Amino acid sequence: MGRTIVVGDIHGCFDELQDLLSLVGVTTDDRVVAVGDLTCKGEGSREVLELFIEDARFSAVVGNHDRAILRFWRGEEVSLKSSQEQTRQQLEPERERYFAYLNKLPYYLDLGSHAVVHAGVRPGVPLSEQSENDLTKLRTLGPDRTDRDGTPWYQIYDGEQIVLFGHWPAPVPRIGPRAIGLDTGCVYGFHLTAYASESDEFFRVPARKAYAQPRQ
Repeated sequence: MGRTIVVGDIHGCFDELQDLLSLVGVTTDDRVVAVGDLTCKGEGSREVLELFIEDARFSAVVGNHDRAILRFWRGEEVSLKSSQEQTRQQLEPERERYFAYLNKLPYYLDLGSHAVVHAGVRPGVPLSEQSENDLTKLRTLGPDRTDRDGTPWYQIYDGEQIVLFGHWPAPVPRIGPRAIGLDTGCVYGFHLTAYASESDEFFRVPARKAYAQPRQ
């Protein structure tokens, strides 16, 4: 049996993803799972998508940036941020191909002992009953799920499964009683991080440069 390697937010950082896969030493028996936001802000969204489409070892949940482009392509009323619009334009020549892939991405993956989501889960709510907005946007447990100043959901969550998530960048992985945040801000010039669930082992590589500025 191979390993399950869960990767934090890639955001189009294809070169760094290749660096990380090389560091991990991914084999033909390993599985690579991304916590979402494969696209936007970085320079290689198309290359990242192609890798995940073509290599059966790779899977992902949908992230809020991926979801925004997907909703736009569905014809929903959504206002794209500048980085999302730039990425949409880059992907437009192969729109049908990328729409088909993003449209089938799940909101969560159940790995048994672990679960993978993009943003967060409500403590006490079964995984199958979590809302799409919480799974792709949740940070804190106050009235505004996107607020950075409230009580972080992962500090309260104490479910049976360890939840692996992204969405909320930090210099080092965010660690809760039963949750691990893997977004370490690669697209902002910091690191791309992966976690091997069977061995509880972390891997990380430095960003080659900052592709975007973090929100202050």
